[in-house]
Amino acid sequence: MASARTRVKICGVTTPTDARAAADAGVDAVGINFHPPSPRSVGPLMAAEIAAALPPFVAAVGVFVDPDADRVRRILDRVRLDALQFSGEESAEFCRAFGHPYIKVAGMAPDFDFAAFETRYPDAQAFLLDTHDDDLAGGTGRSFDWSAWPDSDRRMILAGGLDPDNVAAAIAATHPYAVDVASGVEGDVKGRKDAALVRRFVAEAQRAQI
Repeated sequence: MASARTRVKICGVTTPTDARAAADAGVDAVGINFHPPSPRSVGPLMAAEIAAALPPFVAAVGVFVDPDADRVRRILDRVRLDALQFSGEESAEFCRAFGHPYIKVAGMAPDFDFAAFETRYPDAQAFLLDTHDDDLAGGTGRSFDWSAWPDSDRRMILAGGLDPDNVAAAIAATHPYAVDVASGVEGDVKGRKDAALVRRFVAEAQRAQI
């Protein structure tokens, strides 16, 4: 789906300070990670503080990987989330069960059949296309082949290996609904965002559309 303005999501935000800095830089959404093996995962108490730090019109997106349904409900009871992102093998029935808009992640392996994949999730608000990895559910810091970008009228979010130096080229190559970045705007500590890199990333994403 073509977009007049490419949205920006900063994923794996782990502190209210980083959430406020991302909002000040002009992002549209922040991702709050609830997948315990991830170095960017946070608990419900911190997640609630991060979500509360966001101003109006900046969305809080909860990121899950094959979660237990009861855990998702417990988190939703404690954290204000605007949308849910499912990065595992969740079915459409599972994804829609929580009464929130959802984003489904597609791992872009060389032989991935996106056309078949999207038909399985007719009510997904968007698809996030990320680099496939046998061991990691996102956060690889690696790009996939942008020439494999599907021809679809669904909202699609580009992730995988993006940073301030390549996001403009990525947008020009794929024309996504949104771009998503985590490690590409971090310094030496995983999960802690570098405010200067976030500002550069947003500025480059905006420049790509001039």
